[in-house]
Amino acid sequence: MTPILDIKNLCKSYGPVEILKDINVSIVPGDFLVLVGPSGCGKSTLLNCIAGLEPISGGDLFIGGRNMTNVSPKDRDIAMVFQSYALYPTMSVAKNITFGMKVRGVDQATQKAKLAEVSKQLQIEPLLNRRPGQLSGGQRQRVAMGRALVRDPKLFLFDEPLSNLDAKLRVEMRTEIKRLHHDLGASMVYVTHDQIEAMTLASKIVVMKGGVIQQIGTPAEIYNRPQNLFVADFMGSPAMNLIPAKAQKNGNGTKIKIDREAGGPLVLTDTNNPDLPEDVILGLRPEDIAEAGYRTGEHVQTANCLVDIVEPAGADTFVVSQLGGKEVTARLHAETKATPGQPLEFAFDLGKVSYFEPESGQRVS
Repeated sequence: MTPILDIKNLCKSYGPVEILKDINVSIVPGDFLVLVGPSGCGKSTLLNCIAGLEPISGGDLFIGGRNMTNVSPKDRDIAMVFQSYALYPTMSVAKNITFGMKVRGVDQATQKAKLAEVSKQLQIEPLLNRRPGQLSGGQRQRVAMGRALVRDPKLFLFDEPLSNLDAKLRVEMRTEIKRLHHDLGASMVYVTHDQIEAMTLASKIVVMKGGVIQQIGTPAEIYNRPQNLFVADFMGSPAMNLIPAKAQKNGNGTKIKIDREAGGPLVLTDTNNPDLPEDVILGLRPEDIAEAGYRTGEHVQTANCLVDIVEPAGADTFVVSQLGGKEVTARLHAETKATPGQPLEFAFDLGKVSYFEPESGQRVS
């Protein structure tokens, strides 16, 4: 299958400052690609390069099999939804949505049919005669999406479209975008700094830092097998616990020794990873540390740890302990009897563990 978007060795510089470094990404038709990373990592610059709003300094960019490296934005067959909505304030919602079609000379009957189809899809039919100033933030974003949808382009580009909305509305609009992608089978590239947004929307995620791709994969791959400490720490809320430890080969397995505040070091035995370096960073998600008795299996081991902080959060309770000189968070059930200052027996699921090399930060197992 020909990729709908194929980026090869793309670089972008402003004078001597290199913003994007050797970017290689490819998606097939129907993919939902999310570019995620902290502010300043280059994700919006990359989106602008795809759109043609920024010229690239090196490499090639193909859309639908055609080299678009030096093609103007209007000829790339893309539609873009901006963070700022970018609506015409003096035009009605209907005219905002159909304006692009009018400029391209689309006939009135097609404009009317497309407007009816998209306004029904986005549930904005009652708003068509209003102006943007009479709409809420969520309604404006729906109109901006409607303007993109009537284009029926090869590629939809979204630049942090939900960042101006409140938390509840963000969740609603996220669901709406997910539904749209499913219904349309469209190809989408979406920029966000919100890793929850990335995990829930994407079929493929690109994690970026400092203009460099750190990892490309499905949400499950990124979450369960982060390739370095940055991805492990950035993706997930609460973040993955990253605990300094010592590894020592022991028969067919490895003894993992972790310093503990009280009662000597915590020692766990990992039978899955017999060849670890002596110094490692052990990574475990909060949900992979349970209260003893609530998690069983051949890779689950229990140990007492002193409870530092208890944070009730509705269906879950987050319990913080100190291990290896780090705060370690466990996601426990709501009815836990964990008490600050008291020991609690935890169950560690070593079947879900990740190990990283402390110096390079790269995954070792």
